[in-house]
Amino acid sequence: MSQPLPETPSLAGRRVAFTTPQTGGGGAYGGRLGALLRQRGAHPVAVPTIAVHPHDPDRLRPYLLPSALDPFAALAFTSRSGISAFARALSSSHRPLSHASALPFTVAALGSDADLLDHAFLSRLCGDAGTRVSVLVPDVPTPAGLVEALGRGSGRRVLCPVPDVVGLREPPVVPDFLAGLEAAGWVAVRAPAYTTCWAGPRCAEALVDPDAAPLDAVVFTSTAEVEGLLKGLEAVGWTWARLAARWPGMVVAAHGPVTAGGARSLGVEVDIVSTRFSSFHGVVDALAAAFPSQKIV
Repeated sequence: MSQPLPETPSLAGRRVAFTTPQTGGGGAYGGRLGALLRQRGAHPVAVPTIAVHPHDPDRLRPYLLPSALDPFAALAFTSRSGISAFARALSSSHRPLSHASALPFTVAALGSDADLLDHAFLSRLCGDAGTRVSVLVPDVPTPAGLVEALGRGSGRRVLCPVPDVVGLREPPVVPDFLAGLEAAGWVAVRAPAYTTCWAGPRCAEALVDPDAAPLDAVVFTSTAEVEGLLKGLEAVGWTWARLAARWPGMVVAAHGPVTAGGARSLGVEVDIVSTRFSSFHGVVDALAAAFPSQKIV
């Protein structure tokens, strides 16, 4: 006799704030996370503390002219926004990888971000994408995992479409990624693909509103979001300590160890760190498992 499937932990009735940006390409991170929370019965509270804006495609144009990528051996993306910005800049009339070279070319991305590296993307990159181009998705979906998966560079060049950070300190993620590539023997070329910026002095208003309903949890998906929230709280005369004291039962969840480490470096203690962080399902599952029973609405 078959056993019943175990019940999926629920977030029914839980009010969960998340600071993920609502702007940017690739299905907007915030919209995707909010939808997952709703599927699990939560009441999502969108509090975007950073915004993502694509650059003018002309910023990437030097790398997208015919044969412009032939001197490179790889194209490495650390974010979904980077892939979306690169895809917008790609032309359908000419391809930056030529047929003339038989050298293999790798396109790498993290976790579910690689879903955007579909046939349409690859065919605009190279007319011979089926034989020349391979897609690499590291087992560990972090920038460090990507460096390890790419292996030794041996002096080869890798193009890295990454953000310009405006109004915030640049988190160490991208600089550490580029340094890791260089240490592995790659020549890493930084290409400005989009802008990550602070969402502004009103970004934390929903959390400090005197009439705001209590929160059960807050989810961070990047270090920049944490800094954006702290900056937003400061703009309205609050601190993180005051917010945490307002709702002492509020659980703090981080999407993976990189985000958790960044939050802690900024003085925000994290209660839950997702161990599956190739997609937002991991942090939502970890958060649901943290609550012992369903909340009565």
